[in-house]
Amino acid sequence: MYHIGYIPGSFDLFHMGHLNLIKKAKERCEFLIVGICTDELIECYKGRKPYIKLEERTAIVEAIRYVDKVVKVDFTNTDKIDAWKVFHYDCHFAGSDHINHWKEERRFLEKHGVAMEFFDYTDGISTTSIRQDLGDIE
Repeated sequence: MYHIGYIPGSFDLFHMGHLNLIKKAKERCEFLIVGICTDELIECYKGRKPYIKLEERTAIVEAIRYVDKVVKVDFTNTDKIDAWKVFHYDCHFAGSDHINHWKEERRFLEKHGVAMEFFDYTDGISTTSIRQDLGDIE
């Protein structure tokens, strides 16, 4: 069990997969910080604006009983090492689609006693599949 866990994300079009990810992270730590990416960060990295604005995504995530604190993720703390320096977490949680990402950051964090854990996606649901169902992407 970790003391402080951290899980950043867009959490746009919030769905059951997001909830499962947050719940699994909370089961592994005493205090869970959830980072919500700013609208500008999402637009820069994904090339599109989020459907739901930051303030509303923040309110949704704050209402979840598994979440102890919500923080804004912007260009100053999107890097995993920068986030660790600010939030001092013991474990960084992410979805398994990122398992091969952040190798350099992972080595740095592990050297400083910080773990990274990856959870499997919830079958049958993703923001991409919702966007496809809405006809937003093919």
